[in-house]
Amino acid sequence: MFKKIASDALGLSDIGKIIQPEDFDKTESDDYVLHEDGEKIHFLIKSKSDEYCFTNRALIHLDGEKATSSKRNIYRYDYYRHPIKNVSVETAGTVDLDLEIKFSLGGKAISVDIDKKEGEAIADLYKSLVAISHIQDENERKKEFAQNSLNVSQSLFTDNRFHDGTISTEFEKATKFAFDWFNTTYDENTQKDFSEVFNKYIQN
Repeated sequence: MFKKIASDALGLSDIGKIIQPEDFDKTESDDYVLHEDGEKIHFLIKSKSDEYCFTNRALIHLDGEKATSSKRNIYRYDYYRHPIKNVSVETAGTVDLDLEIKFSLGGKAISVDIDKKEGEAIADLYKSLVAISHIQDENERKKEFAQNSLNVSQSLFTDNRFHDGTISTEFEKATKFAFDWFNTTYDENTQKDFSEVFNKYIQN
């Protein structure tokens, strides 16, 4: 009992270690990376019970219920579907032996304890996640602008339209235009691959 209390107080309960690139393929997370589709691991944290695998496209989390159990729940959070927000780092205190990086993915709170010796590497991960969150936020704003522009155009068309043919023909043309508009807007403002961000901030 005393050992557990001391372990929790010092931050030793489940401290994660940063896995080096040459050892990525030795982790369980690597089995769930879409290598066949060009997905690549950029940062990986492994603790006794969990693995946090940051790829260019998603966070793959192997969630162990207990450090003594071999059972794992595998969760995948694609960045384009789960925006990154509220990125922060809680640095180690005088007594603590670990630091903590926190963020949310699509509203789900993530918190990872890491050995405080890895502070420099965690700073690189922090910068990567913040940069991705900025890109995601900007793209979301562009989508909103596009939606507002379409709404304005639709309003002008409704108030001043001229019938060149049948109503069904006009409806078909308008539907196709709207579909193409949304398709193009989505493709131009939905980033799925963040390789450039990770390559900029994380030196492997």
